[in-house]
Amino acid sequence: MSEVVLKSGKERSLLRRHPWVYATGIAQTVGRPLSGDTVRVVDDKGRFLAWGAFSPESQIRVRCWSFNEQDTIDAAWMAQRVHEAVARRSSLAARSNGARVVFGEADGLPGFVADRYAGQLVVQFLAAGVERWREALVDGLVAATGCTQVYERSDAAVREREGLESRVGPMRGDAPSAPIEIVEDGVRYGVDVLHGHKTGFYLDQRESRKRVAELAAQIGPSATILNCFSYTGGFSLAAMKAGAARAISVDSSADALAAAAQNAARNDIDPAAFECRISKVADAQRALAAEGQQFDIVVLDPPKFAPSAHHVDKAARAYKDVNLKGMRLVKPGGYLLTFSCSGAITVDLFQKIVAGAVTDSHLEFVLLERLAAGIDHPMRMTHPEGEYLKGLLLQRV
Repeated sequence: MSEVVLKSGKERSLLRRHPWVYATGIAQTVGRPLSGDTVRVVDDKGRFLAWGAFSPESQIRVRCWSFNEQDTIDAAWMAQRVHEAVARRSSLAARSNGARVVFGEADGLPGFVADRYAGQLVVQFLAAGVERWREALVDGLVAATGCTQVYERSDAAVREREGLESRVGPMRGDAPSAPIEIVEDGVRYGVDVLHGHKTGFYLDQRESRKRVAELAAQIGPSATILNCFSYTGGFSLAAMKAGAARAISVDSSADALAAAAQNAARNDIDPAAFECRISKVADAQRALAAEGQQFDIVVLDPPKFAPSAHHVDKAARAYKDVNLKGMRLVKPGGYLLTFSCSGAITVDLFQKIVAGAVTDSHLEFVLLERLAAGIDHPMRMTHPEGEYLKGLLLQRV
């Protein structure tokens, strides 16, 4: 068994059970571990700290499996972790047949993501360690869920930083020939697991879609919603099914908006009340302002503006601009739900950015709630980096 020896003082984060070991914190590597090999991580005195997966290409040189020296990292260990992760999500079955069933570090399986859409599983192996154990993890997943259809979407850019090539295709069964239909809180959604964003759907916004539905029902049958960066129309559909009168979904992807229209048809929503605008969001915001339009609910759910810490300043400007334009489209008394999925943008920083937009808008908004992903996207308390999605619910007063 190869060993990774840390520099003096660099053991502190592992003693707090943070699961990452950076290359800069390593004094030496004893042995010749290959990509994905299990290594024993020790401090500068040789004392055991963790078992982890070695990644020679990544700045995160080791991702820890376990801090228990008695553990044996093998196929049975992987299957048990998967079984426990799936069991933790069992309460969601009453609301939806779509859920994230494994979420990387939060479930003790760094780099492994698995989503369930009805009877279809979609998996991502985003780190060297889980790539090594891919077959064992999928075997465990099939056993824990009873699903026999597994499709791989290991096409995220992070694989390149791990020295891994992109990999896409069926792992068990055949590739789905059509979008998978799921039902979430009574709303039907089609999920394209082959070509859609992430694994096909934004499961992490389940709780916020529910909140939009509640707001629409509260406002009543006159409610209107503007859904920016709408993708396949999730927030718009939730509002319309709750009784809203009109929705405008804005996205730059014609394919995404075509799927949104199909989703509206799935839910028997009047197409005349469900408008889709193919446009850059900034252009659409300017056009709507010029038209004098305002909405009871405005949703801003942009893509990741800051993929790393190097992009934070530029991203902050982009978030401020889209929020400033969005605030001017909220009716007095209306609501703004605004989000960031950039891990490099902290909750505090995001709130400061939005506060700056409020100041520049010369409008009055109050913060009602902070929004986050649901219970199938938990955050391990010793790994705050896992809290990538953050949101704010504001009301114009």
